[in-house]
Amino acid sequence: MHLDPYVSVDGIPFTARREDVVRANGQPDSETRNAVELTELDYGDVVFRFQDCGRLEEVTRQAKVVHLNTVSVPFPSLKAFVREQDGDHFERAGFLVSPKFGLAFVPDSPCWVTALARHAVEQWEAMRPQNT
Repeated sequence: MHLDPYVSVDGIPFTARREDVVRANGQPDSETRNAVELTELDYGDVVFRFQDCGRLEEVTRQAKVVHLNTVSVPFPSLKAFVREQDGDHFERAGFLVSPKFGLAFVPDSPCWVTALARHAVEQWEAMRPQNT
């Protein structure tokens, strides 16, 4: 996965609309509505999630290595890398979320990484449990 946080993932800009993704990748293997009311275009090794308005929210892909601009991080090292490099990281529903890098992943679920649009990180942040 080549991620320019909040800008693009694997050359697909976060400004892309559903039609842009279909034009670039063809028809998906499946199209479904998920539990958080996003439309998912599933291509097998990559899933694009859109809001009803067509705005790209998330891109999940199998990624043995995450390339963040000039740094390449193998998936087994991603948890430690995020914890060391992003002081604002947090966990939610088993995911480690990095606002700095615009990504979320389940450390124990090998190789699936979700790149997030900036507005999506804010939604993950809002779901974070508050300190009591």
